[in-house]
Amino acid sequence: MSDGALSQDEIDALLAGVDSSSLGGMGAAPAMAATAVTSGGSDADRQAMQNFLASTVDAQSSNLSMMTGSTVTLKAPQVVFTGRDNLLTQLPDTVTAVKASFTSGFPGEHMFIIPEAAAKAIASIMNKEDNIELDEMAMSVISEVISQFLGTQITSLTDKTGNKSIASISPEAANVPKAVVALPGGDFASAMYNLDLGGGRSFPIWEIFGAPVAADIARALNGGAMPAAGGMGMPAMDMSGMGMPAFPGNPAMPAMPAMGNMGGMGMSGMGMGAMPVMGGIPGMNMGSPANVQSVNFPNLTPPRGGVSQETGNISLIMDVFMEMTVELGRTRKLIKEILGMGEGTIIELDKLAGEPVDILVNHKLIAKGEVVVIDENFGVRVTEIVSPMERVNDMG
Repeated sequence: MSDGALSQDEIDALLAGVDSSSLGGMGAAPAMAATAVTSGGSDADRQAMQNFLASTVDAQSSNLSMMTGSTVTLKAPQVVFTGRDNLLTQLPDTVTAVKASFTSGFPGEHMFIIPEAAAKAIASIMNKEDNIELDEMAMSVISEVISQFLGTQITSLTDKTGNKSIASISPEAANVPKAVVALPGGDFASAMYNLDLGGGRSFPIWEIFGAPVAADIARALNGGAMPAAGGMGMPAMDMSGMGMPAFPGNPAMPAMPAMGNMGGMGMSGMGMGAMPVMGGIPGMNMGSPANVQSVNFPNLTPPRGGVSQETGNISLIMDVFMEMTVELGRTRKLIKEILGMGEGTIIELDKLAGEPVDILVNHKLIAKGEVVVIDENFGVRVTEIVSPMERVNDMG
């Protein structure tokens, strides 16, 4: 009999957002083989997704190499439809999960899963630093890498499907135990890449698509979108055998008789005259294609050597408040150390005395400064401005 305490399987299930009642008190189901595939999608959908993702790896490898300043090779992925239990057997205990759900175009769940060792290797290359910790700054680096990856993918998907409304949220990275990764429910599409960073450093990376997202993308890639009227590819209906005259310009379609001759109920007697046959109505030549013209939009690129004149619109948000924070330093503690803190406990931070403090706006680093005292209040004197463009350049 149970003593009322949760088992480890139930704890893992609750942390992962899985209904613990499905465990039935018998423990977790046995792990599936790593190569098993559930019936979440058709083989045509899987092949369409795999072919599309494989077509992007050369561009992705080139972009990653430019960002890291070293040779990076991304190999074409293998796509399977699988479920949570099967995928968890393939993941290391700790991973960096990057949420990047689509908001339009093909809206739904989408994410990347990177082994902790791979995330550290990527952050070390980007920051030119060895033995890096996966702190907030490292997570920002990983998010930026995935953002570039996703941008290339969306551009290619737009070109192949014609869907120009594809967009996603800004990627958000977090280093967590694999049991708490919020995977899509039921079956989903899993694409496993091989990332080669050189020097013998090779890692798997998983890209996850919710089942509806994968199905919509595969359908669009296979040309499954509803075509425009007149281009549906349906054979013409031959009604000539029914004794009805052919429609002008399309011998397979019968013509409508003039309404003035409908069973003796001619409308000419009503002072309206006979209505013409549809084929004779000006501008209704159903046998001719519509005149479609492209739309020319103005160039949005600002003039070279100058600043766009539209920048004056920033005045519209000048009275918006933003949170500014001055960070003295940080440290990492075990849970038992945090629970053991009390009055008088001294916490040692990761910065030396006299070292500049960080100035953040909405949790993003924008400047550094030194602490000063103004009357009886603390203040900070700005000593260095760190622009977002400089941060991106430093990453390259």
